[in-house]
Amino acid sequence: MGKVILGVTISLDGFAEDSNGNVGALYPDLDTLRNTGVLQESIDTTGSVVMAWKEFAMAKDPDSIADNYEYQVPIFVFTDKEPKKHPKETDRLTFTFVTDGIKSAVLQAKAAAGDKNVTIIGSASTTGQCIRAGLADELHIDIIPVFLKSGFRPFEDIDNKSIKVERIKVVELPAGRTHLKFRIIK
Repeated sequence: MGKVILGVTISLDGFAEDSNGNVGALYPDLDTLRNTGVLQESIDTTGSVVMAWKEFAMAKDPDSIADNYEYQVPIFVFTDKEPKKHPKETDRLTFTFVTDGIKSAVLQAKAAAGDKNVTIIGSASTTGQCIRAGLADELHIDIIPVFLKSGFRPFEDIDNKSIKVERIKVVELPAGRTHLKFRIIK
């Protein structure tokens, strides 16, 4: 059985989103990132993806995800509402909108992933929810050399829970991005 991987990108001062909830400043290297071994390994080992409605809604045209998203796997979007129009799907990329929480979305994603990993696309809120619920096996953090000075931090509201992690890997990527992998000790 695969692992549940929680991934989040943060600024040097620990923000996963700016004060408007935008992540653009954290991805100045998106085209370069797509060609790295780190992302390619994640794509190859991922059997399904979990994301919140906010991450899903970042696509200006949800129908464009089917042909352009890196992860061509079943996607589980946890939300309080389903979209009015179901987005375009392919034979590999499908959408399931889960209205009963992140835990249910992860359980459904695990079933769909088979022996591969579940990758959780983490915003500040998603990361906190996932950690509080104890859903992740690994935490992958990308650090971008920028200071946002304000915004939303992913580890700020984790219920004063003591979480132990073991560093697995550190990778320096182009554009100053640093990729850190941690095993969450349960």
